[in-house]
Amino acid sequence: MQLRRFLTLIGLGALGLAFAQQQTLTLYSGRGQSLVEPLVRQFQAETGIRVQVRYGTDAQILAALQEEGSRSPADVFWANTAGALGQAASKGLLRPLGDTLLRQPLAFAPTSKAWVPVTLRLRVLAYNPQKLRPEELPASILDLPRFAQEKGLAGRVGWTPTYSSFQDMVAGMIALYGEGRTREWLSAMKALNPKSYASNPAMLDAIRAGEIDLGSTNHYYVVRFRRAGYNLGLHYFKDGDPGNLALVTGAGILKTSKNLVAANRFLTYLLSPKGQQYFAGTVGEYPLVKGVVADAHLLPLEEALAKSPKLDFEKLPLDQALRLLRELGIL
Repeated sequence: MQLRRFLTLIGLGALGLAFAQQQTLTLYSGRGQSLVEPLVRQFQAETGIRVQVRYGTDAQILAALQEEGSRSPADVFWANTAGALGQAASKGLLRPLGDTLLRQPLAFAPTSKAWVPVTLRLRVLAYNPQKLRPEELPASILDLPRFAQEKGLAGRVGWTPTYSSFQDMVAGMIALYGEGRTREWLSAMKALNPKSYASNPAMLDAIRAGEIDLGSTNHYYVVRFRRAGYNLGLHYFKDGDPGNLALVTGAGILKTSKNLVAANRFLTYLLSPKGQQYFAGTVGEYPLVKGVVADAHLLPLEEALAKSPKLDFEKLPLDQALRLLRELGIL
């Protein structure tokens, strides 16, 4: 009897593993391939669930989901920003999540309950410490155009207007100050003849190489360059400034998903100690689950949260920001 039960358990285990190996999860990722592909491969190896990934910007993914409608093959939308997830929720693309997932993150639980926060980044100012002193840098990102003009930095400022985190920062400015003031800031920045970069690593490499002297970016890019031994400065603006905007990554399950079990397992994996430690240790982001050790060189999470303006990150006016950027010829 015991032998028969043992053989039955072995058979069920093999059947379960075979079932997992037959599953395919379709992931639409606004997160960059170089950042997250190692974790996706790790998930596949540990679960046997095959993952097909479509990479793009948050805006591209949202457009694709709306165009595909009920025909979309996507199971999970993993976004670079909360603004994109808020848009997906408001457009009815995401299904509500259960409390088991939603109660795990320490902060940023969305009112829609349609997605789960995964990690936190802050916008910061990266600069060349051989050219600029930290005490002379502006207290607000709104003062950056004036500062750059006074220091003769026209043509030596970088930005990444096609990058979703930059677009969310512009949306945060609109939410805080209105479109008029945000338009003035963007116009003043454009007048500096800034150099545009397709990615943050490219912009930071330009600072390192002496091509430009500063640029607004996400904190973890500076962390990664410093780990590689490069001398880059990291400047926080005053508390509550949009130049320090907290950017929450997150993921939700689409209503079109035909693989709900696999989709839930993927979200659970992102919030697991192993998944969170990957973001903290490899990427340099803030983990949002208890018991995970953040990079010792980062501000404590509570201090980082105090740097950011207090906004409903799920309701950032991203469409308005994109329209404004296009109107000004920046996109």
